[in-house]
Amino acid sequence: MIDSKQATDALADIDDTVRRVRQSLIYRLSGLIMLMWGVLVFVGNISAWLWPRYGLYFWIGVYVLATAGLFAISAYNYAQSRIRTFDRRYLLTFLFIVAFGIFCCVFGQFTPRQQTTFWPVYIMLFYMLAGVWFGTAFIVIGAAIIALTLIGYVYIPGMPFLLWMAVVNGGGLFVGGLWMRRS
Repeated sequence: MIDSKQATDALADIDDTVRRVRQSLIYRLSGLIMLMWGVLVFVGNISAWLWPRYGLYFWIGVYVLATAGLFAISAYNYAQSRIRTFDRRYLLTFLFIVAFGIFCCVFGQFTPRQQTTFWPVYIMLFYMLAGVWFGTAFIVIGAAIIALTLIGYVYIPGMPFLLWMAVVNGGGLFVGGLWMRRS
């Protein structure tokens, strides 16, 4: 028979194990999503750099492909674990985030350069908020991408800024996704 101190210690160990497994599952799935976003954002920035006239269409395509990718990842994850990871609530949340971002860009009358800066900073805010609940990797990735984005905005003039953003935002998400998948 165990005493109350041993029982408390055993329950604390179980709670810690559950917390670490949960975080590991969240990091694994989030890492996969970040890898997808990293590639899409990289391609979007490079495409906008090569063909600036069609930048808006490229970014609409990025968002459409990302949404389809989220559903595909969810279906794959559901087949593996029987846990739905992207449903109507997440789609609605995603649409609200995008709609508010568009609202800010339209009514803020952002220049294309300002929009290129706004979107990563805005989205990384949500990554950092997720980090409050799900783990510090989200906070580190979000803060690093925001800092590098703002450095590029201040110090890199003209079209090379899109190349910077391809590396910083797309590459940052990709590297962050690899890091989270290993955690």
